[in-house]
Amino acid sequence: MSVNETTEAGSGLRLDTLSLGYGNRMVVEGLDLKIPSRAFTVLLGRNGSGKSTVLRACAGLLKPKGGAVLLAGKPLSRFGARECARRIAILPQGPAAPEGLTVSDLVRQGRYPHRSLFSRWSRADEEAVKEALELTGMADLREQPLENLSGGQRQRAWIAMSLAQQTEILLLDEPTTFLDLAHQAEVMRLITTLVKSRGKTVIAVLHDVNQAARHADHIVMFKAGKLVQQGPPNIIMTREHVRCVFDIDPEIVHDAKTNAKFILS
Repeated sequence: MSVNETTEAGSGLRLDTLSLGYGNRMVVEGLDLKIPSRAFTVLLGRNGSGKSTVLRACAGLLKPKGGAVLLAGKPLSRFGARECARRIAILPQGPAAPEGLTVSDLVRQGRYPHRSLFSRWSRADEEAVKEALELTGMADLREQPLENLSGGQRQRAWIAMSLAQQTEILLLDEPTTFLDLAHQAEVMRLITTLVKSRGKTVIAVLHDVNQAARHADHIVMFKAGKLVQQGPPNIIMTREHVRCVFDIDPEIVHDAKTNAKFILS
């Protein structure tokens, strides 16, 4: 199934003439963008280009100054906070947890949107936590304190917490930052599995252009709060687009084995 077909088939997110900012400072203005459903979309751009701001708005954490973020054609502003958290999960960059918290404790927190104030822990809650731990390969480490884990294991634990929310959409802000190459590869493989095997819609902010080129189904390029280009990596990863967005003059190398394009700066 193509990205376009998944877009039409799923509910998806759509940004309708979206304007975002902080105080009097505008970051994004008049952005129109449709996010493919059941696909891995990567937001690319230099620091300050608006990527993380857009991601926060997609989670309902930042109120638009104009336009709207639409989910299934309905503005996110019409969803209650709990309902929004049942549909969209976000993992910010560098999340922190109290000392001594175990993997299981953390993942259980992902069930809060599905539970009322006085409800008991249910079998559905337990099954959701179990599935999230298994999907992320963290089941054998469920009783380990987070501070005892490697960087890659901690990141997978946080992703497991987000998966326990059982949302259709998962937002990740720089999920591979500060990880070594092996742990970066672990996280990217997990994202690919979530999309291809579980039908998740994943949107991530990445700094590594080559990670995006290899793993993404759809790339959105930003510069100074404006949409520069979007589409499949093998189409939009051109010398002209990379030069425009990152102000470098790269060499583009085609990998015949994966059909991906890689950037040599």
